[in-house]
Amino acid sequence: MSAAQLEQARPELKGRLKTERQALFHAFREDGKPEKLLRGLRHSVDAILTEAWRAARLPANTALIGVGGYGRGELFPYSDVDLLILLGAPPDAITQAKLEGLVQLLWDLGLEIGHSIRTVDECMQESSADITVQTSLLEARLVTGDAHLFAELEKRYAEAMDPQAFFQAKTAEMRLRHAKYEYTAFALEPNCKESPGALRDLQVILWVAKAAGLANSWGQLATRELITQDEARQLMEKERAFKDIRVRLHLQTHRREDRLLFDVQTAIAESFGLVSDPSGPGARRASEYLMQRYYWAAKTVTQLNTILLQNIEARLFPQPVEAVPINACFNDVGGFIDIAHDDTFETTPSSVLAIFVAMTERPDIKGMTARTTRALWHARNLIDEDFRADPGNRANFLRILKAPQGLVHALRRMNDFGVLGRYLPNFRNIVGQMQHDLFHVYTVDQHIMMVVRNLRRFTMAEHAHEYPFCSGLIANFRDRWLLYVAALFHDIAKGRGGDHSELGKVDALDFCWDHGLSQEDTELVVFLVEQHLTMSQVAQKQDLSDPDVIQAFAAVVKDERHLTALYLLTVADIRGTSPKVWNAWKAKLLEDLYRITLRVLGGEPHSADRELRMRQQEALATLRLFGLPADAHEALWDQLDVVYFLRHDASDIAWQTRTLYDKIKSTKPVVKARLAPAGAGIQLTVYVKDQPDLFARICSYFDRKNFSILDAKIHTTRDGYALDTFLVTEENFAKNYRDIISLIEHELCELLTSNAPLPPPTRGRLSRLSRHFPVAPSVELRPDERGQHYLLTIAANDRTGLLYAIASVLTRYRINLHTAKVMTLGERVEDVFLVDGPNLNNPRVLVQLETELLDALAI
Repeated sequence: MSAAQLEQARPELKGRLKTERQALFHAFREDGKPEKLLRGLRHSVDAILTEAWRAARLPANTALIGVGGYGRGELFPYSDVDLLILLGAPPDAITQAKLEGLVQLLWDLGLEIGHSIRTVDECMQESSADITVQTSLLEARLVTGDAHLFAELEKRYAEAMDPQAFFQAKTAEMRLRHAKYEYTAFALEPNCKESPGALRDLQVILWVAKAAGLANSWGQLATRELITQDEARQLMEKERAFKDIRVRLHLQTHRREDRLLFDVQTAIAESFGLVSDPSGPGARRASEYLMQRYYWAAKTVTQLNTILLQNIEARLFPQPVEAVPINACFNDVGGFIDIAHDDTFETTPSSVLAIFVAMTERPDIKGMTARTTRALWHARNLIDEDFRADPGNRANFLRILKAPQGLVHALRRMNDFGVLGRYLPNFRNIVGQMQHDLFHVYTVDQHIMMVVRNLRRFTMAEHAHEYPFCSGLIANFRDRWLLYVAALFHDIAKGRGGDHSELGKVDALDFCWDHGLSQEDTELVVFLVEQHLTMSQVAQKQDLSDPDVIQAFAAVVKDERHLTALYLLTVADIRGTSPKVWNAWKAKLLEDLYRITLRVLGGEPHSADRELRMRQQEALATLRLFGLPADAHEALWDQLDVVYFLRHDASDIAWQTRTLYDKIKSTKPVVKARLAPAGAGIQLTVYVKDQPDLFARICSYFDRKNFSILDAKIHTTRDGYALDTFLVTEENFAKNYRDIISLIEHELCELLTSNAPLPPPTRGRLSRLSRHFPVAPSVELRPDERGQHYLLTIAANDRTGLLYAIASVLTRYRINLHTAKVMTLGERVEDVFLVDGPNLNNPRVLVQLETELLDALAI
């Protein structure tokens, strides 16, 4: 191609491509037909490529081949145009120059191309070594050029194809992809192309079917009796739905975006005509309707994917397998459970639950046969009021919950097949239910599955090292299956409006009565559902050194069995929200609350005097291990009051005493840091002459270093020194805290020595999630129960510098801080401060303070 020809072709082709694309986009917005758009984009690009190819004047024995999705005849708005330039022979210098000019032209036209240049021999070599290349060639389509050369490639490719090896490679690849997405289609921001149950799973079916010579379409698969006509119709419907979503994602974001991000979910929902329903107790967003439809579609694809791949595998790997009876309804066929007759579920409806009982009793069973999967998928409709009321079915459901193994797999399968939602109608309402609380990363039903899984892991020896305290407790817990019942119901009422704990306990009570649980067991389950948030709130928001707090919590749990059950459920629940929410500090708080409450329930008096003596004795015992003088503690302890000893455990008291015993009344700040004993971040002690802006100054340092403060204990000694303790974390240094301890000590000491004015607080950037789901900031200031201090409670979106902004406001109002409990729940913070100040009894000052705090919290 000459330079003049190139310049002449470029503007005309570029303008035409842009005009045609915009016309197709407009037509889609009018008629909403994704297949029409995908075909139209492909035809437009075909024509442009053909003219560009003609202008390039390449040798006759060359061809332009579409591969991948473009080869399949589908081109999404912002997807790559995958091309293979097929050569009859290695290119000479002239051909190479023409090829480079062609590729440059295509990029200049605005086409996002992914290209390779190969001979037929090179294609076969790459295909044999790389399953991705082999898959892309499976969908190769001649765009223009030498048809005979393309036919040679097709012939050699078909001769080299090993359908069995291809099937094994693609299904292994699919399993790895599913693992990447944690084996769930129910992520809150799923990828409509790659997530389990999405477009790629549909493509895998057609790839392996085509490679095996069985079919090229859903209709052909039905004709070959690999699926039914109804299943083929469902697959076509779901495929169209996912394509529609993907097209709208591309058009909405103006890029190749296949993730249903929170940012665009509402816009995509509204483009489908879905609208929010803000009225009523179960108010729902348009995006929630969209996502629930998505999850139901993904669930259908997952089931049909299983059926089809098993049927294709049976065709590819035929082998006679003996059916070994399990019972009158089921057989073991090569390690898979199979119905004894085609109409087993219809003639014996109780077998719909009995099959899951059988699978929990036979750990060697790997899954269900395709015939059984299909039959069960249709048989879920047999579950009605009469089915649920049948004593035998109720007994089978309890047998599943009481199973010594296989419970989690059974419940997940029951949920996937829709059996769980049919048997527990209120559970069906939460399948695919979104959670917009900034810390759950799963839908409600998947969160519940995670909580049951976490409880089960406590019982398994191979996982005892993860949470040994929980494993020890559950090993001695009688009828632990009651915990699984409580887990099933603890969030079952979400999305209905009102208090889901109160509504859920009614559902739990009905279940227990219907299934014949004893009064004692029923009371425990109902208690757990009603109180499942209580222990977390007390541990993270209240002062565990206050005997009244412990006594009030002990009055709620009443005895050791209820305490242990609530503790186990609480740990499993928090861990089931998001990998980011649980940390060692929360684990310590919950375990401390459990142990203190257990002592109270056991009859030990929990008075301040007794607690003080115990902690002092334990701290002295620790100090003796370091060979300090016998009176080393006296100088410091003489300056400390009862409140200090109640708010610090013995380990912290000993550590601070050992650090400060020879630095009492130091004229220079003392900053000492160590790896937090609980295993979460760094613990710091600051000892310095008290000053009004000290807390704000320390917060400014942590803000600048991008540290998060998890906990702060603020204390002033009798002689006017601040003795403050902080627990801080920083995500990027999670594994290298030891390396930065000395740096923190040095830098913070320098800052406290300096009299430089504090910088103004900055409004740190919000995360993408927080921007889409903003928390309405709230401030509550009220006297504590003793009337000696005030409790300041704050809720807002988390962001860098938030605590420093709060501290700056408190400093301006001359408010003294005694404790700070910072609870971070994903992207949401709920902070509780114990404060006092000279003007907090002035109503006008209180209004001004709350106004300024709200302004500091505002996004």
